[in-house]
Amino acid sequence: MIIMQLSGVSKSFGADEILSNIKLEVKTKDRIAIVGRNGAGKSTLLKIMAGMMSHDAGEIYKPKEVTTGYLSQHTGLESDNTIWEEMLEVFADVLAREKELRDLEAKMANTAAMQPDAYDNLLKNYDRLQLQFEKAGGYTYESEIRAVLHGLKFGDYDEHTRINELSGGQKTRLALGKLLLAKPDVLILDEPTNHLDIDTLTWLEGYLSGYPGAVVIVSHDRYFLDKTVSIVYEVSRHHIKKFHGTYTAYLQQRAEQYEQALNEYEKQQTEIKKMEDFIQKNIVRASTTKRAQSRRKQLEKMDRLDKPVGDEASASIAFETNKRSGNDVLTIQHISFRYDDTADYLFHDVSMQLHRGESFAIVGPNGVGKTTLLKNVIGKLQPASGTIRLGTNVEIGYYDQEQANLHSSKTVLNELWDDYPTTNEKDIRTVLGNFLFSGDDVLKPVHALSGGEKARLALAKLRMQKANLLVLDEPTNHLDIDSKEMLEAALTAFDGTILFVSHDRYFINKIADHVVEMQSDGATIYLGDYDYYLAKKQEEQEIAELKQSTDNKVAPSANRLSFEEEKKLQSEKRKKERKIAALEEKIDQLETELAALEEKMTDPEIFQDHEKALELTNQCNAMKAEIEAHMQEWENLQE
Repeated sequence: MIIMQLSGVSKSFGADEILSNIKLEVKTKDRIAIVGRNGAGKSTLLKIMAGMMSHDAGEIYKPKEVTTGYLSQHTGLESDNTIWEEMLEVFADVLAREKELRDLEAKMANTAAMQPDAYDNLLKNYDRLQLQFEKAGGYTYESEIRAVLHGLKFGDYDEHTRINELSGGQKTRLALGKLLLAKPDVLILDEPTNHLDIDTLTWLEGYLSGYPGAVVIVSHDRYFLDKTVSIVYEVSRHHIKKFHGTYTAYLQQRAEQYEQALNEYEKQQTEIKKMEDFIQKNIVRASTTKRAQSRRKQLEKMDRLDKPVGDEASASIAFETNKRSGNDVLTIQHISFRYDDTADYLFHDVSMQLHRGESFAIVGPNGVGKTTLLKNVIGKLQPASGTIRLGTNVEIGYYDQEQANLHSSKTVLNELWDDYPTTNEKDIRTVLGNFLFSGDDVLKPVHALSGGEKARLALAKLRMQKANLLVLDEPTNHLDIDSKEMLEAALTAFDGTILFVSHDRYFINKIADHVVEMQSDGATIYLGDYDYYLAKKQEEQEIAELKQSTDNKVAPSANRLSFEEEKKLQSEKRKKERKIAALEEKIDQLETELAALEEKMTDPEIFQDHEKALELTNQCNAMKAEIEAHMQEWENLQE
C-alpha cells in the first residue's frame, strides 16, 4: 500500500533550482535510500517529505493517519530530563493507560458497597483498558527502551544521567533511539550512521531489518546501504531516478543503463550522418531527388535522442611521495596512554609493526582511544610507557577528522599557498581544481565551507605534503560517495604506507590489508580486509563457545567428536552457508537480468528485428539454463 507519494515536486532557493519534477512513492515496509552528490538536494527532499519544509510546486499525498518521524544529521536532544525520563516520553499514552488501570485496581479492592451493575461495568472497563494497554506495548515498553539504549551504547550508563551532561554525538544517538522507539509509519533518517561505531552500526542494521514501518535513508555509508535498502533513488542535476535493489546493484544498473543509452545515441548519430550524406549527394539529381526528399522528411520526423549525460565532475585525487622510506616504517611497542598520572589508562600494551606499502585500519568502539593512538604516532601526545619508532626517511602526513589544521579566516587559495609560498598560483589553483575548487570557489573563506568542502581542502593540503606515511583519522567523514571512491582509488595507487582509523566498513574493505582491533588492554591484528576480520571474529566466537561447552562436559561420551573434529565440522558448515548465500545472491541477480531482457523483447523495434529477437532469445535461454544449474546446486546444498 502506498503511504506517501510525491508527484511533480519542485523546490528552489531564490534563483537556484534544487529539485525539479520529483516523483517518488513510499509503500509499507519499503527500505529506500536516497543518494547523490553533496549539495544535490537530498536533505532538502527529506525535509519536504517530513513536512519540515515547503515545496514550490507539485503535490504530496499522505493519508492523515500515517505518521512520519524525521532525524536530521545535526539533531541532538536538548533536555533537562534524565536518559530514562526522555525515553519514557515516547510512551506517554501507555503510561496514562497504566495509571488508569492502577486507579481501577484501587476501586476493585473496595467493592463491598458497590452495586452489581456498577461492579460489572468496572470489570468491563478494566478488561477493555487492559487489552488497550497490552496492544500498546504496556508489558514490553521498558524492555524495548533498554534494548535500544543497549544497542546505541548506553547500556553502561546510569539511567538517571542528565541529557545536558552528554556530548553532542551522544545526544544525536539518543535522538535516534527516541525516534526508533516511537515507530512512525515512515522513518526518515538523514545520515543516521554519524557518531556510530561499527558495533552500533551492525546493531542498527539488524534493528531496521525488522522495523515494522517504511524507512527512507540518506547515507554515504555504502556497506550500511547494502545491508538495509532494496530501493535506491538517485538525485542528480535536480531530477530523480529510481533503481531496484541494493546500493551495489544500483551502481551496476546505472552503469549498464548509461552504456546502453550511449550505444543507442551513437547508433542514431551514425544513422543521421548517413541520411544527411545521402540527402546532400542526391537532392540536386533529378533521378534521386524524390528519394532524397523522402529521407529528409524521415529525418525531420525522427525523435532524436539526447546524448546521455555522464557522471558529474569528480575530484581528481592522487598522493605522491617526496622520497622512498625504508622497509621498516613504524614500530609501536607496548605503548600505554593516560591523560594524567592519576587517571586510569585509556589503552594499555598496544603493539604493531608497519612495513613499507602496508595499510593498517584501526577499529574498535568509540572511546577506546583510536584517535589518541594516532596522535601518539604523530608526536602530538606522548605515551605513558612503551616506544614508538619511525623508520629511515619516513615523512608523516596527518589528516585530522576535526580539520583543526585549517584556518577559518583564510581563503581556500591562501590556505594552501601560505604553506607553499614558492609554488606559483597556477599550480596551487590546479591542485585545488582537482579537489573541485574552481573559479571564485578558491576565494571563499574557510569558515564558509561545508563539511564536505573542508574535508576536500584538508585532503588537498595532505596531497601537497607528499608524505610517505599517511596517518588518517576518519578520512571519509563528510565526503559524498563519489569523493570516497576517488579517495579509495588514490590510496590504492599510493606507493607509501597508510595507518588509518575509520568506521566506514566499505572503505576499510577497499584499503586495508591489516585490521587492528583495539581494546583497552591491547590490540589484536588480523591479516586481511574487513570481511576477513569479521569472518575470523565469528570463527573465534564459535571456537570459544565450542570449547566452553566441551569444558562443561565432565564425562564426555565415547562417541563424542573431538574438539578438532567439531571445529572442522563447524568450518565446513560455515563454508556451506556462505556458498548457499552466494548462490541465492547470484540467482536473484540473474532473475533480475532475465526479467529486464524479457521486457526488452516486448519492444516493437526488437521483435520486428528478427536477428535481434533471435539474439535476445538465445541470451534468455542461456540465462535460464544458468539459473537452473544454480538452483540445482542450491537444492543439493540444502540436503
